[in-house]
Amino acid sequence: MSAQCETTARRAAGAPMGLFERYLTLWVALCIVAGIALGHLFPSLFQAIGGMEVAQINLPVAVLIWLMIIPMLLKIDFGALGQVRRHWRGIGVTLFVNWGVKPFSMMLFAWIFIAWLFRDWLPAEQIESYIAGLILLAAAPCTAMVFVWSRLAGGEPHFTLTQVALNDVIMIFAFGPIVGLLLGLAAIVVPWDTLFLSVVLYIVVPVVFAQVWRGRLLKTGGQTALDRVLARLGPLSLVALLVTLVLLFGFQGEQIIAQPLVIALLAVPILLQVFFNSGLAYLLNRAVRSPHCVAGPSALIGASNFFELAVAAAIALFGFSSGAALATVVGVLIEVPVMLLVTRIVNRSRAWYESAPGIPDHDACCPPQREA
Repeated sequence: MSAQCETTARRAAGAPMGLFERYLTLWVALCIVAGIALGHLFPSLFQAIGGMEVAQINLPVAVLIWLMIIPMLLKIDFGALGQVRRHWRGIGVTLFVNWGVKPFSMMLFAWIFIAWLFRDWLPAEQIESYIAGLILLAAAPCTAMVFVWSRLAGGEPHFTLTQVALNDVIMIFAFGPIVGLLLGLAAIVVPWDTLFLSVVLYIVVPVVFAQVWRGRLLKTGGQTALDRVLARLGPLSLVALLVTLVLLFGFQGEQIIAQPLVIALLAVPILLQVFFNSGLAYLLNRAVRSPHCVAGPSALIGASNFFELAVAAAIALFGFSSGAALATVVGVLIEVPVMLLVTRIVNRSRAWYESAPGIPDHDACCPPQREA
C-alpha cells in the first residue's frame, strides 16, 4: 500500500469518537424539540424555506447536505482500491450484504411492520412515504462513522478504508437504480428526473469535488494541510446537520404531536435490519474464514446507513413534510446507540468467532496499529 494510503488508514483507525458523535442521539432529540417549537412559532418562515426549489431540489437543503457530505468524502483515499485483493473474502461479504441484501431486507421489514402490523397506528396517507424513506435509508452504506465503529471494534484500518472507498464508487452507479427498483416494486411513483438529479447533486458532484480538493491539498501541503482543512470543516458539517434536522422537524411538528408513537414505530424495522445485516455479515465472514479484525468492520459497514444522503434524497423526492423525510431522520436518531451495541456484541464474541477452525491468527493478519 502507498505511504499516502497507509497514513490515511492509520489516522482513520486512531480517530476518536468526538463529543458530537458520542451524543448524537441527544443532539437529534434536542433538534426535534427545537424544530417543533420553531415550526409552531414561525410557520410562514418554514413555508418560505420549503418553497426555495429548483427542479424539486430544495436549495437551502442542497447547500446544507454538501456541507455535511464533502468533509466526509475528503477523508476517503480512492488509492486504497488497489488493495481490494488483500482481504477479498471480507470485501466480498460486505459488498453482498450492502448491495444484495440490505436494501431488500429493509423493504421486507418495512412492508411487514409499516404496511401491515403497524398500519392502524400510522396516518394512512403516509404509509407509502414511510416505506420509501426506509428504502432510501438502507440503499447506501455509511461513509464516515464506520471509521469510528471499526476502531472501537479493533478493525483492520486498511480493510475499512478500502471497503468504504469501494462502496463510494459503487454508490455512484447503484444508488439510483436500486432506489428506483425498490420504489417501483413497492408501487410508489418514482420521479426519475428528480432521482437522477439527486444522485448527481448528492453523490457525483460531492465525490468529484472532494477528490479534486483532496488531491490539491495533498499536493500543495501534504497530510498536514488536509488535516487542517478537515478540522476546520468539522464544526461546519455539524452545524449543517443540526440545522437540517431543525428544518425537518419544523415541518413535521404537527404530525409528531398528533402521532407521538410514529418515531418509535418507524424505529422497529430500522433496528431489525441493523441486527439482521450485521449478524449476516459477521456469520458469513466466519464461514469464509476472515480474521476477526475484518469480520468486525465488515459487520458494522454492512449494517450502517448513509443517513445524510438518505435525508437529502427523501426531501428532494417527497418533500420536507413527507413521511419519507421523517423515516430517514429516525435513522439518525438511533444511529449511535444501536451501532455501539453491535460493536459491543462483536467485541464480546471474539473468542467464539475465533474458535472456528481455519480462522487466521489475529496478530498475523491484523498487526497492532501504530500511529503514523
